[in-house]
Amino acid sequence: MHAEILAIGTELTTGAKLDTNSQWLSIELAALGIPVRFHTTIADELSAMASVLRDAIQRSDIVLITGGLGPTLDDLTRQAMAEVAGVPLILDVPSLDHIKSMFARRKRVMAERNVIQAMFPEGSEPVPNPRGTAPGIWMTAQRKSGGVCLVAAMPGVPSEMKPMFFESIRPRLPGGDLVIRRFRVNCFGIGESDCEQMLGEMTARGRDPEVGITVHEATITLRIEAQGKTSAECDAKIAQTTAEIRQTLGSLVFGVEDEELEHVLVRMLLQRGKTLATVESGTGGLLAQRLTSVAGFAPAYFGGLVLPTDQAKQRILDLSAETLSESPVVSAEVAREMAVACRGRFGTDYALAVTAAPPYDPAATSGGVPSLYVALSGEGLLEHLEQVLLGDVSLTRSRAAKSAMNLLRLRLMRDAGEPTSPPRL
Repeated sequence: MHAEILAIGTELTTGAKLDTNSQWLSIELAALGIPVRFHTTIADELSAMASVLRDAIQRSDIVLITGGLGPTLDDLTRQAMAEVAGVPLILDVPSLDHIKSMFARRKRVMAERNVIQAMFPEGSEPVPNPRGTAPGIWMTAQRKSGGVCLVAAMPGVPSEMKPMFFESIRPRLPGGDLVIRRFRVNCFGIGESDCEQMLGEMTARGRDPEVGITVHEATITLRIEAQGKTSAECDAKIAQTTAEIRQTLGSLVFGVEDEELEHVLVRMLLQRGKTLATVESGTGGLLAQRLTSVAGFAPAYFGGLVLPTDQAKQRILDLSAETLSESPVVSAEVAREMAVACRGRFGTDYALAVTAAPPYDPAATSGGVPSLYVALSGEGLLEHLEQVLLGDVSLTRSRAAKSAMNLLRLRLMRDAGEPTSPPRL
């Protein structure tokens, strides 16, 4: 048994809005043991909608539709369902009464066009929507190859769609033959292709569990998906693969599921009773923003400075005029002095510094590729790293903030006697 999801709306195909409903429904179906094979996004065009729905019914056991149930002329989901089923639309009086009562409670006059929301393909069932005026539609369709496809249409508004799925659609769906479980392992400090090479056969298609790789702002997420007859079987597969990933990638792995580097770093500082301050030039305060987003950060993170100019560095950190005059604005020496001065100003165990980020111009023919520098200062400790700048400024800032946090994470691991180099291939 498998499903597919159709997302209706020209606002989705033009990119004006993002389709998050399909992602959410896929996760919910997986929890029922029903894999999703297709996501299709369709503009508000009746013939295209009917064509895609017709194909979906023939190849899938379950088709879930979101969007296109409103009262406007471009809301055509019900018409597409009726065309595919070869039946007319008929009025459902209880649904119309519900719609009228919604307008009455809001003290609004109902436009005549809203009657269309109470029209349903003959033989289908209205699905109650207590949170909005557009009922859903439940329909069964015969397949040419035999058997029945279950079709459910729900509003595109997530606040209406999600409750409708939980309350009225999910109870009608048969359980899948398999249990599907997912788990994420997060890594930093390696490129996507290098990561795949290190993992080897673990990322092979068709492996159980499968391991997929995605990258977002230099963080690599390994998505483990296991299938089995029971949850325990899936959990065992995931645990084994997670252990293999950790063994292979070593300290490149920093967390799991929704954990970001800031969550891990703050937890490590709290566990060790250590404190941190930051100073940033090229990240616009992003490093401080990430650290302060972690619940309970205060005992570990004392605060940060955002100093985008040399004048600010000299006035706030008393950075030496000699360093600023003899070194480029972006240099390892500036980063190191910023970290030392920041630590002294806040009186913390550690300080992280990020220099300015010169703009990257891919059309430039000279001058090389620019870099920024990140530095870490501590008792008897002063180290830095260089980050080559490629891509847009938002990506540069995010990578720099993560590189700074990762620099301290690895230092804390080494101080605790933990290995920080992954095994060689």
